[in-house]
Amino acid sequence: MAPTDETGQTAPHASPFATTPPPRSPLPAEGAAGPGARMPRWLPRAMVLAVGLVAAFQLGNWAFHQLTGLLLNVLIAFFLALAIEPAVSRMADRGMRRGLATFLVFLGLTIASAGFVTLLGSMLAGQIIKMVEGFPEYLDSVINWVNTTFHTELRRVDVQEGLLHSDWLRKYAQNSAAGVLDVSAQVLGGLFRLLTIALFSFYFAADGPRLRRTICSLLPPARQAEVLRAWEIAVDKTGGYLYSRGLMALVSGIAHYVLLQALGVPYALVLGVWVGLVSQFIPTIGTYLAGALPMLIAFTVDPWYALWVLVFVVVYQQFENYMLQPKLTARTVDIHPAVAFGSVIAGTALLGAVGALIAIPAVATLQAFLGAYVKRYAVTDDPRVHGHRGRGPVPGLLDRARRLWRAR
Repeated sequence: MAPTDETGQTAPHASPFATTPPPRSPLPAEGAAGPGARMPRWLPRAMVLAVGLVAAFQLGNWAFHQLTGLLLNVLIAFFLALAIEPAVSRMADRGMRRGLATFLVFLGLTIASAGFVTLLGSMLAGQIIKMVEGFPEYLDSVINWVNTTFHTELRRVDVQEGLLHSDWLRKYAQNSAAGVLDVSAQVLGGLFRLLTIALFSFYFAADGPRLRRTICSLLPPARQAEVLRAWEIAVDKTGGYLYSRGLMALVSGIAHYVLLQALGVPYALVLGVWVGLVSQFIPTIGTYLAGALPMLIAFTVDPWYALWVLVFVVVYQQFENYMLQPKLTARTVDIHPAVAFGSVIAGTALLGAVGALIAIPAVATLQAFLGAYVKRYAVTDDPRVHGHRGRGPVPGLLDRARRLWRAR
């Protein structure tokens, strides 16, 4: 029989070597890590995956910020290629090679732009020289007016010496000399960006069919039809936007040319072209920015002419907004003025001046694409649709007075 202790419980078996075995430690609770517990097998992989994801995000963020300028250039080039796509396709349909057609279109645009910039530069140079030569006469007239009005005794020699020896003129000359290198760097950067945009837009326009085939080869047939339809809508809306803007620029240029020619302002033709282009292709503030230069040139002829130019610019802007623009853009870029204004603000906030230029054709393309797929229903004939509050015709004041009289 096994020996028992005083409590009546069976005593543990004795070791054959007269040693007692060590007591067993209780098992750790489930989920608690003991001193000898091992790391889960999935934890190192999860840590490596997390570090890799963070590194990939940081690398992608850094690469995106470094390539933002290039992406903007490609976006501008794409919309420019969409704008010249109808002309290139029309020339290619007549048997001309697509690359040659694209080159001829770009050559025409380059010649027109260079001619306009040359005329504008010569005009500005001539007006600056004229203003510098006539500065003593302007100064004499101002001094005479001040002496007559305020009973002072100013002299031109004293004013000129004060201007030449002033601190602000010296600081301005120093800052201008220090900023020559910065201006040169900005000019070179602008030329390089312009060359990049021209090169990408040339490739997009010349290899448009190949680009469409490449994109469609990655999609199933049903998606291919949608992509091609979206592409055609984008071409139509972008081309229509530029076409309507070109017509409005022509009308605006002719109107301002007639005014400036009637006032006898020099370089009336170049100023008319300037007002037409800048007012139409710089959204929102383009009209007032374009009118500043004709006002300045008119002021050199007669200060009252500058006031006439300002009044004409404001009046013509209202005529263009409420009469001319709705008729010209009804078939090409049919979007609500509030939507157009909001899209310009959003584009400017996102992409700056580039977003302001491409906002309207992009929104028009999106609106036309959604309109082709969103199902529409017939509107019920309810007076509330037309703005009436009741279901019947709105009673007039006389009818209400009659009803109150009958109620008595």
